[in-house]
Order: sequence, then C-alpha cells, then structure tokens
Amino acid sequence: MKLFYAKTSPFVRKVLVVAHELGLFERLELLPAAAHPINRDATIRAQNPLAQVPTLILDDGTALADSRVICEYLDHLGQGGVFPAPGPARWAALTAQSTGDGLLDAALLCVYETRVRQESERSPAWVGGQREKIVDALARIEAAAPGLGERVDIASITYGCALGYLDLRLPDLGWRERAPAAAAWYAGFGERPSMQATRPE
Repeated sequence: MKLFYAKTSPFVRKVLVVAHELGLFERLELLPAAAHPINRDATIRAQNPLAQVPTLILDDGTALADSRVICEYLDHLGQGGVFPAPGPARWAALTAQSTGDGLLDAALLCVYETRVRQESERSPAWVGGQREKIVDALARIEAAAPGLGERVDIASITYGCALGYLDLRLPDLGWRERAPAAAAWYAGFGERPSMQATRPE
C-alpha cells in the first residue's frame, strides 16, 4: 500500500501510529507529498479531490482518504483492537477521536493563518476563536486522562498525536500547565515505540 504523507502532519502521524501498533507499518510505502491549503499537490489531487494527506492507495488502486477512514481500514486489515466493537465503548472512543481531531483542525487553522496568509490578511479574532476550541478540547482530554491508563485505542492514539502537535506548533499555549493530568499520561504514552518512531523533528 502507498501512503501520501507529510512528516509534520498530525493526521498522518495518527495513521502511522495505528500501523505500527497493528504490525502493518512495513506494508506501507511512504510517498512524500507537498499538501498545502493553497498550492495543492497535483499528485495527491489525482487520487483524492481534496489533495490532502493522509491518502492511502490500496493494492488494487482504491484510494482511501481521511485519517479516520484509513485508521479504521488498517484496524480491519490487521484484525486489531484499535477500534472497540460496536457498543458504548466504541461510541465513546469515536467521540474522543472526534474531540482530538477537532483540536487538531483548530491548531492547523491557527498555523495556516500565521504561516500561509499575508500579515495584512490575518485575523486575530479568528486565531483567538480557534485557540478557544483548542483550550476547550484540551479540558476534555484533561478530564479523560485519569481513565486512559495503559489503553491503546483510537481515543488514546488521537489524544497522543494531538498533544504532540501542540508541542510542535503551539508551544506558547503551555498545554501542560493547563492539563497536568494529560501531561502525566502523555509522558508515558509518548514513550511507546509507535509514538517515538513517528515523532516529527
């Protein structure tokens, strides 16, 4: 299988962590891509009309897009337990994934606003609104952290990738001071081989 990826994409990292946890990483051929919100990568666009990473090309040429879809496919392929079986635990894990992904969406919008837009086009109010979403999502992760323990599922993986991205792109947020329980959990989870292998430089 071929995976269009970018080293610093937290959504790509989520896919790679799942692949490592399921023993599928060696089956992936990583294709470096230049995904960009304005200068769209034509190579990805030919497979995924949104021209976004991650995009996974299966052996039969089928293209899967969006980290949520790809992670669930890999879980099915690896017969793993990254996604709980249908029932309350699954709905809770999917909701947690949505919270973590929402944090990442807001963080990416902050990054795009300051790195892609010209200074005259930037909106402090827009950035402020996105940062409020991050803080609110972080509060939800903080509340969940004491119950995460040694769990390795789509909830904990998404939370881990989200917190790692805050370290990478928004260190001024000081998320550890805001969320000490999440910081304590992440200190252990971040040492997993799958997290270390996918840590962006």
